[in-house]
Amino acid sequence: MAEFPSGQEKAQVPLGLYVHVPFCATTCDFCAFYQTVPKGDAVIRFLEGIEAEAGLVNWGDRRAATAFWGGGTPGLLKPAELERLGRTMLLFGGPPAEWTVELAPATVTEDRLAVLKALGVTRVSLGVQSFNDGLLDALGRQHTPAQVYRAYELIRAKGFASVNLDLMFALPGQTEEQWRADLDEAMRLAPDHLSTYCLTFEEDTALWVKLSQGKVKLDADKEAVFYQRTWDYLAAAGYAQYEVSNFARPGHACRHNLNTWEMYEWVGLGPSAASQHDGWRAANPSDLGQWLTDTAAGRRATADRLALTPEVLATDAVVFGLRLNEGVSLPRLRRRFPTTAWAGLEDLLPRLLFDRLLDASPEGRIRLTPRGRLLADAVGAEIMEAFESVPKGVAS
Repeated sequence: MAEFPSGQEKAQVPLGLYVHVPFCATTCDFCAFYQTVPKGDAVIRFLEGIEAEAGLVNWGDRRAATAFWGGGTPGLLKPAELERLGRTMLLFGGPPAEWTVELAPATVTEDRLAVLKALGVTRVSLGVQSFNDGLLDALGRQHTPAQVYRAYELIRAKGFASVNLDLMFALPGQTEEQWRADLDEAMRLAPDHLSTYCLTFEEDTALWVKLSQGKVKLDADKEAVFYQRTWDYLAAAGYAQYEVSNFARPGHACRHNLNTWEMYEWVGLGPSAASQHDGWRAANPSDLGQWLTDTAAGRRATADRLALTPEVLATDAVVFGLRLNEGVSLPRLRRRFPTTAWAGLEDLLPRLLFDRLLDASPEGRIRLTPRGRLLADAVGAEIMEAFESVPKGVAS
């Protein structure tokens, strides 16, 4: 199991809380997250399920340092339903110092925002994707640029401490000029945080079908150009890149996501939500009905259960930690996971350094180079193989 030498030290490990609200009116072409259309009493049953599941968690004396509501579309809940969900979270896991709620532009209303603000939500993440009508239509998004501006105005008027905008690039048919126009418009709005995601083609999505039919194509060279120009542009605009896809003004990095990338602990509530907590990593079923059946029977997080050994956590702390611009301190990770075998990684590092995928400091901190960030997934896969190449029980 994960090595926390004392109960006192474990109490100091950050705990995140993620709530998956699975409801969407329609499915965007690119989305692979679990979602369902809210019919009948589905929302009420979901809220009852969250209350039941939260009661099954072994919280001990800990409370969540951060919380994040994602989906799906949390903003589809009515104000009274948002308040009920928030009160449940506060009873079991709050109040967190950072509390993020994802909202789709078309669902933002003054009444919903008033409830979130009163509950103590500190951060709103607005799913813009693009300011271009044609590109939004190509993604299957159901909002317009006019709704984005109206939503942003309402969110700012409520005085939330931090606001993030989600944008996507390398969209089918998107030109560099269109992407630059989206970035220009985002800068005009001046959010505190910006997430810029390269479009990915996930199986079981409408975009995957279009790809298989040859209606859209992958272009790795074009994606690399989008990445590099985004990083240069946002750096010049005063947004520090702290992770491959995330940029923030000082003091506005998402603490909840940092906790996840650094492989600490989080509790996931709701269908398809994953947890890394109490010595295990596991997920809830991606099915509202099955999840409700499980919670009613006193079961949670039964899928893909994996014991959190020091080797598992050390491997993922390196792989995901390298997505951060500051990289990872190997001496610190050695102290955190003293029994882990590091020989495989030590054998791999010289080649990654020679290939200019990594930089290393004299103090033992490694970080991806700009070229390495473009190949972060491939580098991560090599690191995982390196850890797996060392026989179990061999320490270094």
